Parts: sequence; C-alpha cells; structure tokens
Amino acid sequence: MTGKIVKVSGPLIVAEGLADVEMYDVVKVSDKKLIGEVIELRGDKASIQVYEETSGLKVGDDVVSTGAPLSVELGPGLIESIFDGIQRPLNMLMQVSGNRIGRGIEVNSLDRNRKWHFVPTVKVGDSVIAGDVIGTVQETEVVLHKILVPVGAGGEVDFVAEEGDYTVAELVAIVNGKDLTMLQRWPVRKGRPYKSKMAPTLPMVTGQRVIDTLFPIAKGGVAAVPGPFGSGKTVVQHQLAKWADADIIVYVGCGERGNEMTDVLREFPELKDPRTGEPLMKRTVLIANTSDMPVAAREASIYTGITIAEYFRDMGYTVAIMADSTSRWAEALREMSGRLEEMPGEEGYPAYLASRLAEFYERAGIVHVLGSNDVVGAISAIGAVSPPGGDLSEPVSQGTLRIVKVFWGLSAQLAYRRHFPAIDWLTSYSLYDNALADWYAQHVAEDFGALKTELSFVLQEENQLNEIVRLVGMDALGARDRLTMETAKSIREDYLHQNAFHEVDTYSSLDKQYRMMKLILTFYHEALDALDKGAELNDLLNLPVREQIGRSKYIEEEHLDRFDEILRNIKKQINALVSGGGVNA
Repeated sequence: MTGKIVKVSGPLIVAEGLADVEMYDVVKVSDKKLIGEVIELRGDKASIQVYEETSGLKVGDDVVSTGAPLSVELGPGLIESIFDGIQRPLNMLMQVSGNRIGRGIEVNSLDRNRKWHFVPTVKVGDSVIAGDVIGTVQETEVVLHKILVPVGAGGEVDFVAEEGDYTVAELVAIVNGKDLTMLQRWPVRKGRPYKSKMAPTLPMVTGQRVIDTLFPIAKGGVAAVPGPFGSGKTVVQHQLAKWADADIIVYVGCGERGNEMTDVLREFPELKDPRTGEPLMKRTVLIANTSDMPVAAREASIYTGITIAEYFRDMGYTVAIMADSTSRWAEALREMSGRLEEMPGEEGYPAYLASRLAEFYERAGIVHVLGSNDVVGAISAIGAVSPPGGDLSEPVSQGTLRIVKVFWGLSAQLAYRRHFPAIDWLTSYSLYDNALADWYAQHVAEDFGALKTELSFVLQEENQLNEIVRLVGMDALGARDRLTMETAKSIREDYLHQNAFHEVDTYSSLDKQYRMMKLILTFYHEALDALDKGAELNDLLNLPVREQIGRSKYIEEEHLDRFDEILRNIKKQINALVSGGGVNA
C-alpha cells in the first residue's frame, strides 16, 4: 500500500491514503526509503515516526507500507554485535557510509554470509513444540546459542540438517512441513511468551558491596539507579555489566553522550570476564543510540534491547539488561507526543508515560520458558534515571519507583566527596531482602543477615548522632557514641566505598563481604566491652589492627584466610590493652 505525505514535523510525518495499515507497521518514506513506524491512525491518515533525519522530505512524497511491525532479527551473530536503536549493525553502517550514518541505508541486522557450525539435537521423526532446541551453535567461546523451534511452530521433525556450517538463512530443519532456519523475527513491542512466571528467590551477585550487602537485587528483578548529573550512574551500570552474575549482558545506551558509549566500546573488548577469562564482549550485546542520533529511534531502542534479552532468556540463560538512561527515552516519548498534539500530562510528558515504563520493566522476570523440558530463564532489568537537577519528584522517577523493587539512590553530596559508588544508604532500599534472606543464610553464613542489619543500624545511629555533633560538637558525645561514630566512618570508608578502577577492590565476593563485615563489627563489639572495662577510647582507636581492617578490602580472593589472622589480632590487641600489658604484650 502506498500513501502520500501531507505534513512533515521534525521526525513526525503524516501521510494519507493508508487506510489499511495497522498500528506499529513499518513503512518506507520517500525515494530515500527512510524507516518509519505508524504510531497513530485517523481515518486514512497515519502519523509516522521516522527513525532517521527527515530533512529534505516534502509534501507529496510516497510512503510505502511493509505490512509488518518493527521487528528484530534473532539468531547467531547477536553476541559481540553493536547495533543502533532499530538493530542496524553499526560496523556495517560504517562500511557503507563512513563515520556519519547515511540515510535510507538498508543492511541486514545479522550477517547473511557468515557461516555457523550447526550441531543438530533432534532427529527425523522426533516430536517438538515451540521453544524446544533443534540444534546448537557455539556462537562465542562462552555462549552456546540454542536454535529454538519458533513460536507457532511444532510437530514431527520431517528433516534436520547434518552437522556442518550454514548461514542463518539456510534451511536447517523442517517441522510439520514448515521450513526452519537459524534466523527468527519478533516484533519488538510484543513480549515473547513463556509458560509461567516465578517469584525471584536467588540473588544476582554483583560484587559491589553496597549493593550485595545492603540493597541486593534478585535474578529476574528490576532496579532503578536515579541520580543527578555526575553522581556515577553510568559507572554503576558499567560495574554491573562487568561483574553481575549473569550469562548474557544487553547494554542499551539510550540517548547518552557519545563519549560514554565510546568508553563502553573500548573497555568491554579489553576487559577480562571474571567468570570465563575471556573478553566481556564474548557474552555482550550493545545497542547504541547516542544523543546525536535521531530521537525517534531512541524510543525504540529499549524495546529492541528487551526483545533480544527475552530471546536469550528463552534459551534458559540469565540475562541482565542495562538501560542508560530511561529519562532520555522518556524525553523522546515527550517529543513525539508533543508533535502528535496529544494532551500533555505532568511536565509535558504523555499521560501514558507510567504505563509505557511498566511495559518495559514487566518484561523482566524469572520464568519457566516454552518447550518440552522444564527450563528456567531470567531477565534482570536495571534502568538509570537522570532526573533534572536530581529532583526525584519528577514524573519519570516517580513512575519508575512505583514499578521497581530496588532503588539505588545516588547522592550528589557523596559524589562530591569522591565516595563511589555514591549510593545513599539512608534513602536506598531493596524489597527483595526477605525473599533472599534464606539463600544468604544457606550459601554464605547463617549470621549474614544479622551482621547486615547491625551494619545498617550503626549507619542510622551515626545519622542521628550527626545532628548532635552539628549542634554542640563531637566533645559532647560520650565514649560509646564516639566509638559508634568511628565505626560508622569505618563502614563508610572501608566497606561501602569501592574503587571501580582498582584491580582487587573492583569486585568482592560474598564470602569476602561477609568477612569484611565481621572484622568491622567484631572490633566494634570488642571495643565496647573494653570501654566498659576501663579502656581509653583514643588507645582503642590507635591500635595497629585498625589499619589492617581498613586495608582488608585489598586482600585478594585467593588469600581470604588473612581475615582470620586480622580477627585474632583484634582480640589479642584489645585484650592486651585492657589487661594493661600494651598492644605488643
């Protein structure tokens, strides 16, 4: 079907003569074949958001409907790829048009010429249903790509290709008369189906102490990282991408600065994956839609990312998707809504902002996937939010907080003090605490939860004591309160502060986190007992073991037995001080 342009307004065009098109159908605009998507229908007129620069378009240009919604290509070749917001591979675009992306360039998302080594897992005569694995491809050294029976297909296997090298478009099986290749297509705005959703009960370990200890996220959970400019949102997401306990990483740079995406593109291929020893890119998909790219494609980018994440989830993998940032995505929504002349909601955002946010985050979760076998896959979604001026009362932050269960609130004040990650322990929270408590008790230590609770209590007590200190000074506090203040300082500086660029401190296992907590709180308890027995506070604070506690974060994972030695030194030095024999007694 062909229509004609009657209006051009930035990335929005209106075309008439398209009475039979459907919402979200993809169209090709003008002789330049710009990619667009139908977002509103009124009679035979269709409003279309164009994913490319619209300069040069004019009234009367043709608009041709493809009759299909915006979809992504799913198959071998996703891992290690870098796509734009509508899944065009940036390396191919650069080969065709150079450093600046030209308009109307048509390239396949997945390479049709590259051959993959296909290993069949079924034989002729087998019965399969949607979601079953018919073969595998070793896509990278660390990712085994499972070729799934597409949704809507199933029955008896009439033909299966022999083990060998095939392109994604070549026939590898025939099921119930339907030809199957290694390539599937799926509409980005439609969630991929599954059998059932489960309650999250397993933590996604990130190696970041403030997160794993105080505000953990579950596998299949959703989290928000709001914070003002310069508070470290992107670095937090980079750390999660590097170290999170996930099989596959999907990183969506949604409207962020180009230099930040450049850092990702440079770091990930060089960074060694702690799980495999291979480069992190061997299990990563990057989607880059920087702030200078067309605004309409920004709106599609997170749907592209979550659809790719769902595809790997359906193979039984744990996937972590990072969206940086959903505020830029919401700004794209607002711009398109304004051009559609819709009734604006709060601060000009469309009235459906909250429901669109929910549509994205609700596609995360831990599920029983389709197929004959009982296979579980999970998507954990972490979205950065960039509220103007750090104002968390603005609509995107509030809409996000109503949906997510983990809130890692970043503080500009902590960032200015060079305390990173700048997650504010007084305002942040995790609603997965109770669900994960049993797992921590069984797999880390029985008293992990008790130590964590006491850690939080000391920090809250410090906050209350700070009010007194600001009014009348530190000298007004008693020895026990001053010891609490010093312990809280140790928790902040030695435990919660973590150097992302230090080769040892960048990651802490749960065992190391437990041992570090044990050190700080053991000193606190022993020192309180010593005060009751007449020891001087200054003598306790000047014990040599305190420096050992402070430097314990730099103990390598393979030498965690050193923590036992520091624990013995705490008790030995404090006992010596109390008995009057001196530290070295």
